[in-house]
Amino acid sequence: MRKYETIYIVHPDLGDEDIKALSEKVQDVIASFKGECYRLEDWGMRKLAYPLKKQARGRYFYLNFEGNPALIAELERRLRLDDKVLRYQSVKLEKDVVAPAAAAEKAVAEVSAETSVSEAAASETTAPAE
Repeated sequence: MRKYETIYIVHPDLGDEDIKALSEKVQDVIASFKGECYRLEDWGMRKLAYPLKKQARGRYFYLNFEGNPALIAELERRLRLDDKVLRYQSVKLEKDVVAPAAAAEKAVAEVSAETSVSEAAASETTAPAE
């Protein structure tokens, strides 16, 4: 099984019952394909960069789950058919993802460690003989 995350934007005027029904539908799709939902977050209302279906605002949801490619295909098909959903995007997460900043810090630490080792070796070779 692979890890995925999906962000979907729903119509801003939906009531709590509609949002709850949509969230349950998404979780049912994951459960029916034997996937596992780790996190479903409501990021709230946000202004969109450009209008989607004549809407300037949207309600964002973040979904982190594990499943197979057939699960993604079915989930995206259902989100595409639902008129309440303005936009969605699913991304496969890689294993052992290292943030670019952390990778750069690690590289700097390795270079400085190598430099100190080479300086110590150079000082040993240039030390006066007794």
